[in-house]
Amino acid sequence: MSDPQSHYATVDGHRLHYLRAGESGPPVVLLHGGIIDAAHLSWGAVIEPLAEQFQVYALDLLGYGKSDIPAGPYTTDRHIGMLDGFLDAVGLDETNLVGISLGGGIALGFALRAPDRVSRLCLIDSYGLGSELPNGRLSYVLAQIPQFNKLSIGLLKRSRGLARASLGSIVYDLDTVSEQVVDDFYEQLQRPGVATAFRSWRKHEVTPSGYRTVYTDRLDEVETETLLLHGAADEVFPAAWSERAARQLANAECTVIAECAHWLPQEKPELCVERLTDFLE
Repeated sequence: MSDPQSHYATVDGHRLHYLRAGESGPPVVLLHGGIIDAAHLSWGAVIEPLAEQFQVYALDLLGYGKSDIPAGPYTTDRHIGMLDGFLDAVGLDETNLVGISLGGGIALGFALRAPDRVSRLCLIDSYGLGSELPNGRLSYVLAQIPQFNKLSIGLLKRSRGLARASLGSIVYDLDTVSEQVVDDFYEQLQRPGVATAFRSWRKHEVTPSGYRTVYTDRLDEVETETLLLHGAADEVFPAAWSERAARQLANAECTVIAECAHWLPQEKPELCVERLTDFLE
């Protein structure tokens, strides 16, 4: 297998960190989710297997992982623009795009903005496919008061046990999460500025009437072949979003995965690699 190597690309004056693996095959760009995430957290278990057949680029979004954390605001549109610049910086005129959660919303938004640059599209537990907030009005109130998130992050920073327990909100079975992943997550919590980008994004994206970025009325514009994967037990974004989107897209298939929540690449990495390989090769 090809060990992922760290690289940096400069986009709009900001350094973006990414992991690179694989020397042959079609290019695949992997986009992680929000809150406390990074390329190696969401994609660490699948990068090397995918690199056997693909050229893999796993990006740390602006404000996440080892990428720069400049001043906000952070919006979905800003992340889409940074992705555009990243592809230019690494010399990819066209690529396969795979995004999970927030990364899925970015990938879909980019496919709508620059369809000629996306070979195939895979959305995993994706943002952007519905407006409903998981906790209704409470989600909006919490999004407008960043101190709550700062307090939560502060508590998680102090206790690896609490950090591990918090992952229970995005996985079906916490016992499937390896100790190495918990260590990586806990280490990420210690990084200066962690969750700054998420708090800014959430304040912008969560409105009193629901999520701001919703692509459901534009899905008929997407001609790119699309695979949607969604955990049946996802409590962040419901699987019904992906099922509905698959019916609206012109060329799509959707699989809802039993005994899986919001973190498919870490919960069921072998299945994730199998489905992606079958779809992208």
